[in-house]
Amino acid sequence: MTVIYPGSFDPVTYGHLDIIKRASKKFDKIIVTVLNNPSKKSMFDVKERVELLKKTTEDINNVMIDSFTGLLIDYAEEKDVSIIIKGLRAISDFEYEFQMAHTNSMLDKNIETIFLMTSNKYSFVSSSVVKEVARFNGDIKQLVPNIVEKAINEKIKEE
Repeated sequence: MTVIYPGSFDPVTYGHLDIIKRASKKFDKIIVTVLNNPSKKSMFDVKERVELLKKTTEDINNVMIDSFTGLLIDYAEEKDVSIIIKGLRAISDFEYEFQMAHTNSMLDKNIETIFLMTSNKYSFVSSSVVKEVARFNGDIKQLVPNIVEKAINEKIKEE
């Protein structure tokens, strides 16, 4: 069975990778797809986020990295996938993702959303926190892989 794990991944964190690795053990194929949201100001463009995901998941054989613009249900239909994986860190994540899951199932009754709880050690990690800590010269080694840390530091130098 193939599932989709969508997100902005700006940048990919150890929390994201935790969900990807755990899901890869439960499903035949995971399509990790980067949402291209033109109204959102991102540190990395879609191409850069896709590349970082490819590099950080290259050791997981059943993971494919992709990107999309538009409605997730349209992307899921295009890929012939009916299950969406969402990672949850806290109650606040659940409230938003619960609404999105119901909206997606209202728009396409064949879509199901499965929630995976992030491991406790990553429950506080978010892309926003990573970027903020990095911008103030904080140590993000425990939050993101080395390749992502280097990419973030390069972006900050360019700002």
